[in-house]
Amino acid sequence: MPKSEIRKDYIQEKYVIIAPKRGKRPHDTIKPKKYHKPLTTCVFCPESLQKTKSLYRVGGKNNWSLNVIPNKFPAVSLDNPKAYGQQEVVVESSDHTKELEDLSVTHIANLLTAYQERTRAISRNKKIEYILIFKNDGGVAGASLQHAHSQIFATKFLPPHLFDKSQRQQAYKLEHGHCVYCDVIAKESKSPRLVYKDKNIIAFTPYASTFNYEIWIMPLKHRDNITELTVAEKKSWAKILKHVLIKIGLLDLPYNFYFHQVINDNDQHLYMKVVPRGSVWAGVEIGSGLIINPILPEDAAEFYRQGL
Repeated sequence: MPKSEIRKDYIQEKYVIIAPKRGKRPHDTIKPKKYHKPLTTCVFCPESLQKTKSLYRVGGKNNWSLNVIPNKFPAVSLDNPKAYGQQEVVVESSDHTKELEDLSVTHIANLLTAYQERTRAISRNKKIEYILIFKNDGGVAGASLQHAHSQIFATKFLPPHLFDKSQRQQAYKLEHGHCVYCDVIAKESKSPRLVYKDKNIIAFTPYASTFNYEIWIMPLKHRDNITELTVAEKKSWAKILKHVLIKIGLLDLPYNFYFHQVINDNDQHLYMKVVPRGSVWAGVEIGSGLIINPILPEDAAEFYRQGL
């Protein structure tokens, strides 16, 4: 059994204790399980959205396969100067019984196109500084409704840790002459944390994984944001994302995934974080800010490689 090791984030002052022995300690609490949805309908099913404005959709008004709608209960809104922004819901399928991993690679690529188109539209508002695309799957991960959906959150407020990250990336480039995440790709392409790589994208478990079985997906080329992804890159991305979500399903864990997009930083390197929610943060994590992860990223990568 490997000894515990403190690992640092690729660029920020964030630290994780990788502690494989912790995974062997006894448990008497119930681990979170994904909720298995019944065969029913809900507010995101087509018959419920006939009178709802569509911001983007694939298919006709009453026979769509994917639909982007305004969030009816937003935390930020365009008419609130104290919390200015925009929130949208991306209904990923018209079929209430389907999870994202059940959909075809083509359908998942269409979802990425929907993210692209809405990012372009929202970015035209010069007041918007930050766009977050995210998905909560399962109650523990924050999902309030069972029908497969993700969300787009845009605001003029840029979270401080992302401003710090942007500055650190720029400083790295000034010192080294190239992008830190391009260097990360070169390193992880040869590491035991590599899960998948083709001519378009790479997927790997990060060196200092904050969450159990955390995995990142990135374009090999330096793409600032999701609007720059090509058709081929989206197809490759959809293929590995489907595989990853199927594997997380085998763990029976809820998960989140997300993209960060800082509008006024035109030299980011786009990546998606997929984070299964099997981690339990307790006294050490809450008190010190140090995260303890009992799953070796190298072991997580081996798990994801199975079946590829």
